[in-house]
Amino acid sequence: MEFPKFLLGDNTDYPSAIFIVHTEYPRFIINLEDDEVQWFEEFTTDDEKELENETESLIKQATAFYDREVSRYED
Repeated sequence: MEFPKFLLGDNTDYPSAIFIVHTEYPRFIINLEDDEVQWFEEFTTDDEKELENETESLIKQATAFYDREVSRYED
């Protein structure tokens, strides 16, 4: 089964949270309410250096995905 790169999620236990799930490596969930990121991967020290460079871009992509999805609901 193929999944989209990003998925939008919510949970009634966290009514103000907006979760974006990144399904490709490095997999993570970001809560756009507070920008908290939970990684599904374990990283080596070398991975962490590369991840630092990639994280900002991935968070921008996740935010752009959310904005696009919300705009589609409004149309």
